[in-house]
Amino acid sequence: MATKIFVNLPVKDLNKSVAFFTQLGYRFNPQFTDENATCMIISEDIFVMLLVEPFFQSFTKKAIADSTKTTESIICLSAESREAVDELVSKAVAAGGKTPNEKQDQGFMYGHGFEDLDGHLWEVMWMDPSAVEQEQPAAEASN
Repeated sequence: MATKIFVNLPVKDLNKSVAFFTQLGYRFNPQFTDENATCMIISEDIFVMLLVEPFFQSFTKKAIADSTKTTESIICLSAESREAVDELVSKAVAAGGKTPNEKQDQGFMYGHGFEDLDGHLWEVMWMDPSAVEQEQPAAEASN
């Protein structure tokens, strides 16, 4: 079984967050959705749990970072092309997000990002496949 990742993010208004990410083209798993949380599907192995702040707080004794003032993390997603990077960022801006930085074009790598409604930072990157060496996992390399 492949390792899956579940990123947990606190949100102020779950309905607004769902509407925002729906406009970006993401779907949600209704099995893991209620008034406190939803499971956003990024890919078959990547999920983002959007949790209303009081529910998120029940999982930690630490204070929740105010992501409009502090960066707690930057979530980076790959894209299939430069155009796909621009398209996702454009959708985010049209849905009410912001672009905190300029596009980054390094030839073999291209990226841009957005801030969601709660101030969480998302980067979207495309990398030329010919510029990336594919390494085999250690278990496969020894066989």
